[in-house]
Amino acid sequence: MNQFQITTEWDKVFEKSDKVDHKKVTFKNRYGILLVADLYKPKGASEKLPAIACAGPFGAVKEQVSGLYAQTLAEMGFLTIAFDPSFTGESAGQPRDMASPDINTEDFQAAVDYLVTSHQVDGERVGICGICGWGGMALNAASLDTRIKATVTSTMYNMTRVTAKGYFDESDNAEARYEMKVALNNQRTEDFKAGEYAKAGGVVKEVTDDMPQFVKDYHDFYIEDLGYHPRSPGSNDGWNVIGCMSFISQPIIAYSDEIKTPVLMIHGENAHSRYFSEDEFAKLTGDNKELMIIPDANHTDLYYKTDVIPFEKIAEFFSENL
Repeated sequence: MNQFQITTEWDKVFEKSDKVDHKKVTFKNRYGILLVADLYKPKGASEKLPAIACAGPFGAVKEQVSGLYAQTLAEMGFLTIAFDPSFTGESAGQPRDMASPDINTEDFQAAVDYLVTSHQVDGERVGICGICGWGGMALNAASLDTRIKATVTSTMYNMTRVTAKGYFDESDNAEARYEMKVALNNQRTEDFKAGEYAKAGGVVKEVTDDMPQFVKDYHDFYIEDLGYHPRSPGSNDGWNVIGCMSFISQPIIAYSDEIKTPVLMIHGENAHSRYFSEDEFAKLTGDNKELMIIPDANHTDLYYKTDVIPFEKIAEFFSENL
């Protein structure tokens, strides 16, 4: 059972648009976990529409970033959903605040299940949009699910890579991984004894001058009024300490070179995470792939700055490919 009730009030960190119709929808993934999503469509639209499923960032909820993407793209003519991944937000799954390369990829596929079977959607015109860590999940889903006709990633992370190797691959050695696994498995033992899971703490609550700028940027979004949300793991106590340990030995995006459908990857020029998009883009094949670098933008600029996020380009890409 989900510990949260599905709210009927507008509790997003962005303003509600008067150009779209909005409602909550639910659907199950193949593990039987009930996912909750916000559905947006152009106001008054009655015809079958091309559709886009949005998710991310990693550790966020749909009320923070993916919903902004979904609502904006609905203003531009698409039916969209922004969903909470399994174990987070309003979606079900116990224990809370866990993550899984398999289940989280499946969450995207479950969203596609919902869209391709909806009477409001042209089932042959479905795409996905993943932000931050969900950009990696989107590419993984696109390499597996042939119903996905176009994919956008924005300010992408490969969560399995950063978990197993550290930022900028600085901990990419067997001894560092072994020490991490020892610590995590010791934590598993303590959690089992305690009958509850220790929390990792979420985004830093206090910043200091010596912190990297991207950590300060995360704080400014997740912790301050700009993007704080009470259901967001990142804004509060974070993932369980052991919540992402399977990422160490279950790398995603193994077959991205086999994605036949169009892909648009977007990243900020000054983002600490830019290397994730550049390296994954280099693996893609075919003439229907594009990497767009946004001048002067950092990682979190693509979370909320509507004058920086290239919505016109995203809408054009989906219009041409769905």
